[in-house]
Formats: sequence, C-alpha cells, structure tokens
Amino acid sequence: MKMNSQISKIVFLSTFPPTECGIATYTQDSINAIKEVYGDTIACEICEITKNKTAILDRRLSLDPENTTDYAIAAKEINKDSSVKLVHIQHEFGLFGGEFGNYLLDFLTTIEKPIVVTFHSVIPNPDKKLMAFVSILISYCKAVIVMTEASKRILIEQYNIDKNNIEYVPHGTHMVTYEAPNKIKERFNLEQRTVLSTFGLLSSGKSIETALKALPEIIKHQPDVLYLVIGKTHPNTIVNNKDDYRTYLETLVRDLQIENHVRFINDYIEIEELLSYLKATDIYLFTSKDANQAVSGTFSYAMSCACPIVATAIPHTKEMLTSNAGILVNIGDSKQLADATIKILSSSELCESMALAAFEKTRTSSWKNVALKQVNIYKKCIPENFEFDYKYPSIKLDHIKNMTTDLGILQFCKVSDPDSSSGYTLDDNARALIAMCLHYSSFQKSSDLSYINTYLTFIERCQKKIGTFINYVDEQNNVHIKNDYVNLEDSNTRAVWALGTVISMKKYLPNTIVQRATICLLKCSQWLKHILSPRAIGFAIKGLFLYYSVEKDKSVAHLIENLSKNLITSYDINAKTHWKWFENYMTYANSILPEAMLYTYKVTGKEPYKRIAIESFDFLLSKMFVNNHFKVISNKSWYYKNTTPHPYGEQPIDVAYTIQALDVFYKTFKDPMYKTMQQIAFNWFLGKNHLNQIMYNPATGGCYDGLEKENVNINQGAESTICYLIARIIMEKHKAVSSGKLFQLVKLKEAAFLRLTNNGK
Repeated sequence: MKMNSQISKIVFLSTFPPTECGIATYTQDSINAIKEVYGDTIACEICEITKNKTAILDRRLSLDPENTTDYAIAAKEINKDSSVKLVHIQHEFGLFGGEFGNYLLDFLTTIEKPIVVTFHSVIPNPDKKLMAFVSILISYCKAVIVMTEASKRILIEQYNIDKNNIEYVPHGTHMVTYEAPNKIKERFNLEQRTVLSTFGLLSSGKSIETALKALPEIIKHQPDVLYLVIGKTHPNTIVNNKDDYRTYLETLVRDLQIENHVRFINDYIEIEELLSYLKATDIYLFTSKDANQAVSGTFSYAMSCACPIVATAIPHTKEMLTSNAGILVNIGDSKQLADATIKILSSSELCESMALAAFEKTRTSSWKNVALKQVNIYKKCIPENFEFDYKYPSIKLDHIKNMTTDLGILQFCKVSDPDSSSGYTLDDNARALIAMCLHYSSFQKSSDLSYINTYLTFIERCQKKIGTFINYVDEQNNVHIKNDYVNLEDSNTRAVWALGTVISMKKYLPNTIVQRATICLLKCSQWLKHILSPRAIGFAIKGLFLYYSVEKDKSVAHLIENLSKNLITSYDINAKTHWKWFENYMTYANSILPEAMLYTYKVTGKEPYKRIAIESFDFLLSKMFVNNHFKVISNKSWYYKNTTPHPYGEQPIDVAYTIQALDVFYKTFKDPMYKTMQQIAFNWFLGKNHLNQIMYNPATGGCYDGLEKENVNINQGAESTICYLIARIIMEKHKAVSSGKLFQLVKLKEAAFLRLTNNGK
C-alpha cells in the first residue's frame, strides 16, 4: 500500500477518533490543519493506539498499547514505506503500556525514521526513574514539542534536556469570527440569560462541583445566570454502566436548589456547534483540580472564542492569562470563583476587554499556524531537502459583504466586527469596486452586481461638479471635515483606477454600469493632467490604460504619455548606479510606479518606458526578495537611499500591489521569474513570513491589517481584506510552481540584478 513516491508522508502515532479522548481530537485537528495548509503535497497517516482493532479494520497501521510485540511490528511496517519521512508521536503518560509507558521504547529502538514527539504532559519534580525514562525517550527524537513555556522550562531545568532540542508550539485553536455573545444566544434561545459554561469529557478531574457550589452566590448577584456543562462523560469513568460522577453532580444541583440555573448537555457536540456555544458564553469557568496539568485544549478553545475566563491555576492557565484575559483562582475554592465571576459580570467594560484579550492572545495558536510551526520542525528533522507547497484557500466574500452597508463598505473593523463609527472612504470603495469586478469577471456570480452597484454609487456620490472627489464620508453620509486638510490626490486617482477597471470589463458587466463609470471618468479629464504625486500619477495611468484598452481614445494615450514624462523626469533625477528608483526613498505602493511605466510602453511602444519599467521593477524586487525571504517596504519607516531598510511593519496592501505588478509584467514579457515571485509573494499571506503565521481568517476571507515584529494586527479592515481578495483572485488564474524551486529561481534574478548594477547600466 505505498503511496505516490512524489508525496511525502508523516505518520502520527496516536489515538484517533472515534476514540473519545483529548489526544485523539488533538491529532485529528492537527492533521486536518496540515491538509488545509499544504493540501495533497503532504500525506498524513495514523498508526492508531487502540485495544479495539476490530473497530479500525480500514487502518493499515495500529498497535495495542498493552501488547509488547505490536510496537516493533508497527515500526517495521513503517520502515518498509519509503514515502514515510517522519513519525510524530503524541505522548501522554498512561497512553502506552508498561511502567511510565516504557513499551514505547520497543518502537523507538526499531523505527528507522526521524522521530518528533509532542509531550501533552510534563511531570514536574521527577524521581530518578521517571527522569531516566524521559531522557531515554528523548534521546531517540530529533525534536521535542511542548505546548507551554512552563513545560519547556521543566524539561530544561529538571530533566536536563538540551533547550535546542525543545520546540514550543501552543495547543491549536479554531478560527472564528469575533462577535459579542448576544448575537449568538438567539440560536440557543438564551437571549435572556447570562451564560456561564464548561465543556469537555466529564470526569472528576474537572471538578465541576467547584463551579456548582459557587453558583448560589453568583445567582444572588445575577439572577438570570445559566451554567452550561457541555459534554459526554469520559468513557473511562463509567464503570458497570454507572456514571457515578454525573449522578453526584446532578444530586448536588438539587441539593443546592439551582436546577433552573444549570443545564447538562450530555452529548457529543460537533465542533461548529461547540464553538457557537462558546461564542454565546459570557464567562467560561475552568475548574480543573490537577495542579500539574500541563495544557488544556478546552481552555484554549474557550479563549479562542473570546470568552472571559475564570480559571483554576494550573501551568497552562497561569501562562495564558497574563494579558488581562481572565482571573485565576485557587483549585477547589468556590468562594474565589464566585467573587471573580461576579467581578467580571459587574463591569461590561472589563468583560469586553477580557474577551478581546483572550481572542487576540490565541490568534497565534490557530490550527493553521500550529500546522505551519509543526511542518517547519519536520523540515529541520528530515535529512533531505524537504519542501511543501501551500494550498490556496477558498475565495470567500463573507467579510467584505458583512462590512458593506447600503451606502458602501465601512473603513475599519474591531477585529472582525464592522465599526460603523469609522465611516466610509473613497479609497476603500474604489478598491472594493475593483475586487468585485475581478470576482465577477472570474466567476460570473450575479450576486456580485449589487455590490458593484453599491461601490460605484458611492464613487458617484463622492464626485464633485468639477470632477474631483472627496474621500471621507461619516456614518451618517455627511462629508467629513478631513476632506478639507488631507491631500486627496492618491484617493482621487484610485477612483480613476476603479472606474477604468469597470470600463475595461464592458464585455462582462451590464451596459448601464459601464456607462455610469464612463461618465464619471470623463469628468476627471480636466484635473488629471495637473496631478503631481508620483503614486497618484501611477494610479491614474493604470486607470486610464484600462479605459484605453477598450476605447482606444488617442487623447487618453496622449494624457498617459504626458503623465509618464513626469515620472521619467523624477527617475532621471534620482536614479544612480545602485539606486534605480524614481525618488530618493521608497514608501508605500511602490510597484505602481514601474507598472505605470509598463502601461505607457504598452500604449506607445517606446523603448525608454520599457527600459525604465524593467530596470526600476527589478530594483524594487531586489529589495523585497532577499536571503530567501519576501518582505515589502516597512510602513514604520520609509526606506531611504544609502540606509538599511526597517525590518518590520508589513501591510497586505503592499503585498497585493506587488502581486498585481508581477502579474502585468508576466503577461507582458512571459518571464517565468515574475510568476515565481508572484507565488512567493502570495505565500506571505499563507504563512511564509517572519512570524510563520497566516494573515487571513479562513472562516470569513477577512485579512489582518498588518504584520509587526512580534505580532499580527488582528483587526480586519476594508483595505487589507480587499487587497487580499484581489491578490487571491489573481492567483486563482496561475498554476502553482513547486515551492522547493521558488527561491532557487529568485536567486537567479538577484544575481542578474547585481550584474546589471555592477556594470553601471
């Protein structure tokens, strides 16, 4: 049963659903995330740890944890498969047979593939026998993964494990939209209730009684409280068909006379419904009584759903609740739990700030980010050159549509919740019009037309009698005072670009829409020839070229060339042997300048425009593709000639502009290098950046506003989301290049540029 030799395989030694345990679910989520990020370029296979082999007849690999011979047999079977590049063991004490699970050593002494192990528990203060066993286990592994910094410290300080062999990868979380609980409660008929919740397989270790005993005091303060205890009983706690722990809890509820305030949901809840319950939760109660519990998936999921938390102090909660995301209480202390819950419920501001802090804290631990981190660890552990291709996510318009009102698209979001107070801009509605036109021309979705109409109507609303535009409109559709003192050249010419886009798609769009855009664009003819800003000139040329591409108006061709002469003048003044650029610094939207030169060449056929287009674009690319990394120019500090560029502060808009320019250059010159660089640039959104984090929300299609030195700005405003959508639509049309070859090809481009500058050409 060998797989295609071209596809590398990772084997996971773990429990797996339908086995009901946290590690089984963790492994399933981990594998699903790897498939979502890398598609079919990685194959994941399970070697399942189970005593019930008859239930998994379709599984090629399995082992009975209590059968010592199974371990070597499974290892030998894996050794036969040349496509297996690595084995990833999910380790928990008690999961494997023998003292401390030492039957696992039979597997490790037989396996010939690199090993990575994830420790789901790290026991502090080990005795000599436990320390010896863990040391032997780790000696067989290329890397050890732990899910908290506390676990990492214990391995280093108490087990004497080399810190260079330990990798911190947080417990994965599911991506959800950020919404206030009241929006979700209607689904469960909970609109009139203040919801507390706990979820997970029920066992005495969860100490649910701690929360139940706190409820009478909480109810005095908040009479509408409802405590949801979500989840089936853990199968290991049911003996002779008796569920003693659940029976105890139900009896306690009756004794405390809180039946109207507690609801047991004794079912297996699918993940989407579970996440909805958590989003409907006002406060999540985490009551574990295991002081050494290294990590909790239920706690992580609650944080990722923006739940304010009241949690007992275990290593994981102490580490994660440092950002004002919740309150820690002592294990088993019902009074502390009641006081903490009442404190949060007494302040809507505190509740909201904790929710936001929890949500923000867990963005780095989304399952896709965990997949990126794990695969990067695999690459280090596999001896041969080992690269995987990224799978492009589905194109989703959910977030853009959610931000769009009858007037237009709103400017900002609080995380993913549209902020109506931010009002509207011509900039964003012009970009949205471009994106939706591209989407319509690609997929012919009739529902796009109403959004195209909305954004075009907004542009018409912003145009003044003299043909210029205002940029800022408040939430009440009033002209904002900012229009009186902010330079509007760039926003005005972005509108020209958007109008040109509509007109260029006349064979796809209804004639009435194209006519309206044409009328609007022609009103701009008097002021366009007077613009001075280089980027405004670039945007204007792009819009005019798109118009010219279908109308072939000679006066427009003449205007394009006249505008380009201003750019050439700037280039002649500033370009030197090692600085082939239009200014003595690089700022934002840099790629629009060489792109404008290329459009002018396409209109006029004149070689100087072609030369400057290629020369300046190659120079720009040499500053963004450096040492196997793609980085756009920082928005923190512009890049001045003869200085070192600022390393951090990247925005999606500049990534998208680069992708668009590469697209035009590739279509014009058919140089595969441009196509290769385009894919590398788009991979920035997919996690190929200095933080190794995805830059979009796969649940909605929203895009994060910025990549900083140590974090992602998780707000998902119009600009970033629209720019990501434009880039994604462009990439839909291009067949992917194998990522293993990408930077090898880019190196050739870098070398070619260096030769160009060294020769002084």
